[in-house]
Parts: sequence; C-alpha cells; structure tokens
Amino acid sequence: MGRVVVVGALSVELLTIMDRLPAPGETVAALYGPQRSVGGRGVNQALAARVAGADVVMVGSVGDDDLGRACTDHLDTRGVRTRLTVVQGEATGQTWVLDGSNEGLVKVILPGANGSFQALEALDWVTESDVVIVSSELPLPLVVAAVVGADARGARIVVSCAPYADLPTEVVDLADPLVVNEQGAAALADGQMLPRSLVVTFGPAGSTWDGERAYAAVLPESAVVDSTGAGDAFCGTLAAALADGADRQTALLRANRAGAACVQRLGPWVGGRL
Repeated sequence: MGRVVVVGALSVELLTIMDRLPAPGETVAALYGPQRSVGGRGVNQALAARVAGADVVMVGSVGDDDLGRACTDHLDTRGVRTRLTVVQGEATGQTWVLDGSNEGLVKVILPGANGSFQALEALDWVTESDVVIVSSELPLPLVVAAVVGADARGARIVVSCAPYADLPTEVVDLADPLVVNEQGAAALADGQMLPRSLVVTFGPAGSTWDGERAYAAVLPESAVVDSTGAGDAFCGTLAAALADGADRQTALLRANRAGAACVQRLGPWVGGRL
C-alpha cells in the first residue's frame, strides 16, 4: 500500500452535553463536560486512512501550547507520522460543541494555528506514489499552495471540499477526485465548474464517481447515532484505498463502509479522547 499524506486542520474538540441550548442572553448549566478529544478534518481523515491500513503522514500546524503537544503525541501513538509546524504565539485550533439533546448541536470553531500561513511546509518530500488529501477547511491560499505543490511532485490529489468553498480553477482541475456532497455538487454546477474527476456523497444512499454508483450499507434508522465526521471517514478511507491501488468501485465501497461505521457511534470515530 502506498502512502497517504493529509494536509489539513488539527483541533481539539470540547463537547458539552446539555438538556437544552440556551436562548440569547440565557445561562444554562451543563449536564456533562467538557469531554476533550482530538479532531479537525485533517486529523479525522488521517486517522481514518490509518485505520484502513495506509502509511499516513499528517501535515498541518499546532500552537506552542500543551494542547498542541498532546495532539501530536496522540497521533504518534496511533501510528500517524506528523510533520506539524509549531506556530509561536498561536493557540492550537479548538472546536467548542454544545449538544442540546433534541435541539441539536451548536459549534464554534477557533482556527488558531490552522489559520496561519506558516502552516504549510514545502511538500518537496512528497513522491509520485503518494495520495495527498487537501481539505477546504484550510485558508484558500494554503489549499492552492498544497495542491500545486503536490502536483509538482507528481502525487495524486484528493480535495475534500467540505465545507463547500468556491475553489479556483487550478484546484478543481488538479483534483482526482474532488469530493463534495449533494449541495456541493449543485454549487459546482451553479458556478459552471467542471471538475477533472468528481465524487459526490449522498449520505445513506451511497456515492458516485463521475456517475459510477456505489451503494451504501443499509442501516436501520435506530443504528444512526451521530453523523459527525462521516465525511472525513469517507475521504480518509477513499484515499487509503487509492493508495492501495483499488479501482474506483472498490474505493467507493470501502469509503461507504467507513462512513456507515462512523455514524453508528457517538463522538469521535477514530480520533479518541485527550
């Protein structure tokens, strides 16, 4: 199996459980929390690729703080090699999550070091046998630099466009594939963007790659606990399958299974607590 290089965000997620979300100006006591775990799209994708059996390198940035050191150690212990830039004077990225039971989730993202232009090292060590994942969660100049840099080394590039962002033509043209959900696909069409290669995810229905379908595992409604991170599990596993030499159909089926496994548990699928 080849190597998967993930260029993406790294953050610490702080989850607090409440019986309801507060109204504006209201203070509500939490039932439990905060539960601290490692996350960010980049980390989720890297760990999913590692679970799928790939040799994985995580590229990104952390702050010069205890959270950054804890996250780095966490990845190391799970077999993900790291090439992380420590940004002096910045905090490690964080995501604050309020779970209001039946009222759903509220998230606040603090990019911290993930938003720094120091976050991307030169990818001159990447090779043509690597599969490189880049997420649109990063600032756009970093996305462009990572994609162009990986292409210059001859690597295969997977761009995870979640959350959806208006990517420049050079990124859309180099992605093989560009991965979006249904809403992202519609936005691409509205913007008259024609990707070189396009994967569209349809949640419980499965996924397509330039029209080739792969159906998802059928799950009873009661089995779906938490959809958080399902897209990252899909992308990381897809990249691992491509690094393993899988064809499109096989890669999609493996990625669908990973997404289905993710939604059947609450909280981090592979990330784990800090």
